[in-house]
Amino acid sequence: MNKKLFTACVLSGVLLAVGTANADEEEQSYLAGFGSRVSQGFANTTTGFIELPKNVINISNESNIFVGATWGVLRGVFESVGRTTVGVAELITAPIPTDPYVTPPYVWNRFSEDSRYFGQHLPGYWTTYGPADDGE
Repeated sequence: MNKKLFTACVLSGVLLAVGTANADEEEQSYLAGFGSRVSQGFANTTTGFIELPKNVINISNESNIFVGATWGVLRGVFESVGRTTVGVAELITAPIPTDPYVTPPYVWNRFSEDSRYFGQHLPGYWTTYGPADDGE
């Protein structure tokens, strides 16, 4: 009886260890990737307007309130349209596994950093990108 219990415990431990090792992989399943793309697309479509105050706040903190009220508003409008458009594109192309369109994926992630579209830096002054993206 003890031998069977010991064998059952060893087999259970092996099965649990295999599941844990598989969970550490960075590769997502297709369904998990699809779900995250749909949620990002929906969130970016509905909350893209938050880019306007985000840019005003970030540019005001980096320089002054006058620059934030002018350049921050212009850039915020551009970023709001961009994030909303990218959100719609993410919803449409959610079934197709591709690289992320925008970094950070949600407007509220890393709020003090500017958004990147398709991995590209936007030219211009008062641009802050964090080390969490590409290490640049």
